[in-house]
Amino acid sequence: MFDFVGKRRYWFILSGILLTLALGAFVSNSVRHGKVMNFGIDFTGGTMVSLRFDQPITVQQVRDVLAEHGLEQSVIQKSGKNDIYIRTEEIERDARVKIIEELREKYGEVILLEADTIGPVIGKELRTQALWALLIASLGIILYVSFRFEFRYAVAALLALYHDALITAGIIALLWRNIEIPFVAAILTIMGYSINDTIVIFDRVRENVKKLGGKKIKFAEIVNISIRETLARSINTVLTTVIVVLAVLFFGGETLKDFALVLLIGFAIGAYSSIFIASPIVAAWEARGHKR
Repeated sequence: MFDFVGKRRYWFILSGILLTLALGAFVSNSVRHGKVMNFGIDFTGGTMVSLRFDQPITVQQVRDVLAEHGLEQSVIQKSGKNDIYIRTEEIERDARVKIIEELREKYGEVILLEADTIGPVIGKELRTQALWALLIASLGIILYVSFRFEFRYAVAALLALYHDALITAGIIALLWRNIEIPFVAAILTIMGYSINDTIVIFDRVRENVKKLGGKKIKFAEIVNISIRETLARSINTVLTTVIVVLAVLFFGGETLKDFALVLLIGFAIGAYSSIFIASPIVAAWEARGHKR
């Protein structure tokens, strides 16, 4: 039978390489772009414009015009057949007027419904709130897992979660995808998914410790048995979830693509960490305690 715990060094090395690549992506972006990730206007501030056309228009048609002004990374959402909502980097009023005139020339009459500017102060506030959300979630996980199991299980689970979040963020940074508030929601969703998968394995470990502990079976082997017993469930869960996320990625529209991509990467990494990182950390902790 496959020895998940016995080969933990290989999993830890693989995760170390992935984490190093993620950190490398952050450093590379800092040098090349001046920031670790491609933060959108939710975090940096910018301009929001709502337009109404007198005839049906597509998101791509609007994006083509914005691209001529270096604004191809703008977030464009369609509301109904004729309304378009644009979020882009901060632009002057004259540039905004020029863009609307070009849209009018190409696609007919355009009415400006609303134009607002989000300052960098609001963006900074959102970053702070995002960090607080991650910290509160982490604290809740530590308390819950420590209460239900033991402190070492809580530490292992939290390390696995940060492992998932950092690698996912690193891949998104490497791809230079736009980062908006939904990214934070996706990371928190990934953490919730991953901790659920980890708890299932931990629960089986606890059951098997009670059932097999008296037979002088090593703790590492009990963890191996528990992983094998829950492996089919873990694989089936991640596969069914990934199918749904793939459907959103390909058919959910432009505004959901980045969100779905983050979930797809995170769910895959989360499934890996629950099996190959969290549980082996607990086994390694136990083995180290016995050596002392």
